[in-house]
Amino acid sequence: MFKKKENIIIIVVLLIMVIAIIGVSYAAFSYSGLGTKVNSITTGSITMEYTEDDNIISMSGALPTTDATGKVRLNPGEYFDFTVSSKIAGDVNINYEISAKDVTTSERKIDGSNIKLYLTRLTDDGEEELMTPETYNEETSENTYTGRPSGEMSLYTSSMNSSETNRYRLRMYVTEEYNPQGDGGGLTFSVRINVYGKDGDKMPVNGPASSVVLENLTSGDTFDDGTDTFITGTDPNNYIWYSGKLWRAVSVNKEAKTTKLVTQWNISTSAYVKKDDYATFEGSIIKEWLNDTTVDGFLYNLRDYDKFIVEDYEWYYNKKTSSSSVASIVPVGLLNEYEYETSYTGTTYNNGYLNNGLEWWTLTASRDWDSMAIKVDEKGDSSSWYVASSYEGIRPSINLKSSVKIVDGDGTVDNPYRLNGDNDSNLRGTLLSSRYSGEYVRFGTDENNLYRIVSHENGTGTKIVSAEPLKSSGEFITMNFGSNATFSSTNTIGTFLNGEYLTSYVDSSYSSMIEDNTTWYLGTVGSGSSYKLAKYTDANMTGYTTSTNAKVGLLRMGELMAGQFDRYGNNTNYWTLTPYSSSRVRFVRNDGYAYYYSPSGDSDGVRPSVNLKSNVQIINGDGTLNSPFEIQLGS
Repeated sequence: MFKKKENIIIIVVLLIMVIAIIGVSYAAFSYSGLGTKVNSITTGSITMEYTEDDNIISMSGALPTTDATGKVRLNPGEYFDFTVSSKIAGDVNINYEISAKDVTTSERKIDGSNIKLYLTRLTDDGEEELMTPETYNEETSENTYTGRPSGEMSLYTSSMNSSETNRYRLRMYVTEEYNPQGDGGGLTFSVRINVYGKDGDKMPVNGPASSVVLENLTSGDTFDDGTDTFITGTDPNNYIWYSGKLWRAVSVNKEAKTTKLVTQWNISTSAYVKKDDYATFEGSIIKEWLNDTTVDGFLYNLRDYDKFIVEDYEWYYNKKTSSSSVASIVPVGLLNEYEYETSYTGTTYNNGYLNNGLEWWTLTASRDWDSMAIKVDEKGDSSSWYVASSYEGIRPSINLKSSVKIVDGDGTVDNPYRLNGDNDSNLRGTLLSSRYSGEYVRFGTDENNLYRIVSHENGTGTKIVSAEPLKSSGEFITMNFGSNATFSSTNTIGTFLNGEYLTSYVDSSYSSMIEDNTTWYLGTVGSGSSYKLAKYTDANMTGYTTSTNAKVGLLRMGELMAGQFDRYGNNTNYWTLTPYSSSRVRFVRNDGYAYYYSPSGDSDGVRPSVNLKSNVQIINGDGTLNSPFEIQLGS
């Protein structure tokens, strides 16, 4: 038997902190309990006044508690409310940070690794989560932007440039994993709540994605339907760079604090379902492509997806109304029609930020025809389209876990948000074969020197493709495919790629990095056929289809990065090496739709693809559009 314990959090107080900012100068502030009178601290240009009983939260004899219980406690003594207010005059930015410091004096102390803290902001609608429950963990370095010293736990950081008032609520509890048997009872833990602030340049973001993407929007760029908070408008600052691709944050779930993303561009193209199938997502070709965990699939090529995205997400055909509306429970899906239409609340579909100027599938089946689903066209209009015979663009959608943090960027297209765990730096010496589909690589010469990673299909090297079709003096190069629908190193386009391209578009320093002999698969993808048939004999991948060997080739129909990455009118049609039939070849139109044409009767653009050797290594860059990887052959 062990002594029964009770939860005792010894404070229920309201702190009122007033920060008066006059002009621009260095300033920092913190506070400590001085009694019940009004106290004032002035440092530099900041004056802070507050009334308080004590700014220390103490806990004694507490039992282990689940997050689900600890996050909602509202009994007297189970939470700590305080207010941070600012009065700012002039053009000034103030960075501030709320932190906690272990001030336990008792020798009978519970270890901080068994203590969780949880901070929310109080709003007119309730509480907004600012941090997921986290165990007490002191920072080893100071924050020079806010003035917080090392040796304290950072709870929340933000910036402000106008007078404002924010109310906060802090809870503290013992972790569920703690075993109280044998500890003798009566153990305590105390923290002092501190606030620090400085004026100066706005600090880099650092907080849950669900909070950051909403906090930094301008007024009117959200719509709340009671379940999700949607980002709306013409071009809000909701760009996120993750796993080699540019995404847009679409919505935040109000309860789960997950953040839904969709790629800015079409990653590939596909029929929605197989020939003669109904327009249902479950069992569809497109669901399989999105969640394929082989080297050919989208999910397989996402970086550490188990750490970043919700794997058992319920995808709805349209607005969340009932369980019968669930299309599937998988990691990756598509946006539905309701989500797309909600995104242009306050504007029109052609001006909404999710209109990327290309054609792409939504998750929603047509209300009138079993053989149709809703697509979005290049003008941003949504309509029904045939699911088996139409090869529309694919814009994958995922949901970031509530624990995922944004650690850099400002959400603009030139400086998208970066996620903790996907914000690498100092990659010199790293093998390119360890990097991710979509990342940019400097390769080739002049205006045609930008490429993107496709996959690591051969296991040891890196398959790359030109970021856009080849140009000459700013104009896209176009040519016939050949005399028939079979690609080889000696047909029209193959001769160009393995001859003039290697001598005029790729100098010797780059050509030496290319594998001399790559297998290029030539499987036929007809109407309502799986993308797997471009590479395998059947959709079960029991063997490989017909192929040819060459140093330089093209992407297959339905392959990663075989989509369009610019708006209609800014790009051109380009060939794939996949036949539609014995007399037709697949190409990707400049509106994102995949079609087919006579190999000798049409002239389309060329996106060369090569396999780089396994010892190619990075010498500079971070793989983004603004800082592509620079590479060389390693030893």
